[in-house]
Parts: sequence; structure tokens; C-alpha cells
Amino acid sequence: MNRSLLASVFLPSPNIEPRRDGIAPDMLVLHYTGMPDARKACRWLCDPVSKVSCHYLVDENGAITQMVDEGMRAWHAGVSSWKGQDDLNSCSIGIEIQNPGHAAGYPDFPEAQMLAVIALCKDIMARHAIHPGRVLAHSDIAPLRKIDPGEKFDWGRLHAQGIGHWVRPEPIEGGTFLQMGDKGQAVEALQGMLRLYGYGVEINGLYDDATQATVCAFQRHFRPSRVDGIADSSTVITLHRLLQDQQQV
Repeated sequence: MNRSLLASVFLPSPNIEPRRDGIAPDMLVLHYTGMPDARKACRWLCDPVSKVSCHYLVDENGAITQMVDEGMRAWHAGVSSWKGQDDLNSCSIGIEIQNPGHAAGYPDFPEAQMLAVIALCKDIMARHAIHPGRVLAHSDIAPLRKIDPGEKFDWGRLHAQGIGHWVRPEPIEGGTFLQMGDKGQAVEALQGMLRLYGYGVEINGLYDDATQATVCAFQRHFRPSRVDGIADSSTVITLHRLLQDQQQV
């Protein structure tokens, strides 16, 4: 069985299938459960009616439950894309982090939980040779549908442990910005940078719903102090730095 020795419980989910064409996992996707507690989340992820599953769930106390063999395709990413690739379920391992989510107060992620997430990510990355830049938020790969694990999740801390891509966000100041309804070459350039980084936004020169959602997803991950969907100078400069750093890796 392909598994992490950090998992204390194996609770098999029926919501699985083989990875397409025998693809090996090269991506980690981090979620929050959006459920009241880990027990209810486990029941839902193991219910055939739900048609969802994940490889691992990390509860508030840091206990790790495995539900799907890493060699199998779990149903966690849904309709999603990254760097022009879809069917991310076939190439990824999904980790659900117990948190009731934005609709239920969105509490902080406890210390024990963060330590367990870091340890689990490092273990999986080492065994599958997953590049740090291929550790992503659910909101990154499906910005029109998902907002998890959200702006309270400490991606900077993970990056310090070799997990995920990160640069220090540019401070929020005044200056020019782009927002909903804008159009033209500046919007096209912004969309081009977001797409070059990996987001599945269309380059059409229109600051539409999809562009705003993608900017929000970017901010949740890389500039979490303000998530408003407005591409201000802080957002654009941070994106530019990430692209520069990505090219040097």
C-alpha cells in the first residue's frame, strides 16, 4: 500500500478509481473540509453518495487519517486546471485540513494541525519527488468554485520548510490598479502573467468574473492581508516577483 507512516488510521473511501494512464502523482493540493468537525468530514468523504474523497485528512489535533491509497485517484480537485493541465485528480494527492471554513467563522488553524500538515507534506514530497511549486491551494486550481484553505493558512511558514512557492508580499500602498469592468492591454498583461504562473484564466483583455476570482485566489495564497479581487500594485508586484523567482528555480 502506498501510504504515509504518519497516518494513525486508515479509513478507506469507496470514492476512488485508477489514475488515468497510470500517471504518477507530482502535485499536492491542500483543502479545508468546510465541515463542523473531523468525524463528520470523514463520514462524508467515505460516503459513496458524496462522490468526493481525499488521500489524507488532518484533524484539529494533528491526527492524520488516510482514506485513499496514494497510487489511486481520489475525487478531491473537481473541475480544475494548472499550467494548462486538467484532470488534476489523476496527477495529485489531496490533503483535507479540518476547518469549518468561511461560512462557519473560519477559525485559525491550530499549531498541532499546522505541524502535522507540514510533516505530512514533507513526507509525501520526499517519496514522490514533488517540486515545491507543485504544492497548491484548492482555490489556485479552481478559483471560480473554491476559496480553501483560505487566507489564514500560513503558506509562508510552509515555504520556510521547503513546501510551496512563496515570496514576501509587496506592502499595500496606493497607486494604479485594475478591477472589475476594466479592459484593454493592461488587463491582458495581468491575465498573461497569471496564466504564465499557472492559473487557468483566459487572456481576453476583460476584467471579468473569472479574472476577479483568479486575482482573489492569488491574493489568498500570496497576498493574504487583503483579498478583494482588485489588482493593485501590491498584487501585481508580488506576482511579478513570483514569476521571476519561478524562472530561477
